[in-house]
Amino acid sequence: MKPEIVLIRGLPGSGKTEMAKKMVGYVHLEADMFLNVNGKYIYDPAKVREAHDWCVDSAKGALERGKNVVVANTFAKAWELERYTSLGYPVRIIEATGNWANVHGVPSKAIERMKERWDPLERVLSLISRGKRPGNVH
Repeated sequence: MKPEIVLIRGLPGSGKTEMAKKMVGYVHLEADMFLNVNGKYIYDPAKVREAHDWCVDSAKGALERGKNVVVANTFAKAWELERYTSLGYPVRIIEATGNWANVHGVPSKAIERMKERWDPLERVLSLISRGKRPGNVH
């Protein structure tokens, strides 16, 4: 049986990380993990792309070793899921909808911008189930 990848999407403070931590038997990954230096989160915009590349590569490696994987990232736009949905493994997408203080101090204006550009989960799931590329969501 092929391992699966679970993608948890949600705004900062929605509970993505806590949901992922509860998934026993899954390798838990987040792009934010790459930005942790000696146990302290240090946001560096110049490293965001590298962080996401690391996250995809780590997920792919774990899946290839037969491990189930859970990735908890914002995934505001459908195309951001595509790098994972195209890996060739069964995918489940979960949306975190809680409303707690975000642990990384993301400014409320940045969160509002994310809300404005958010692709609804129903549309993302519909496109994936019909075999369309999520990148086509506008």
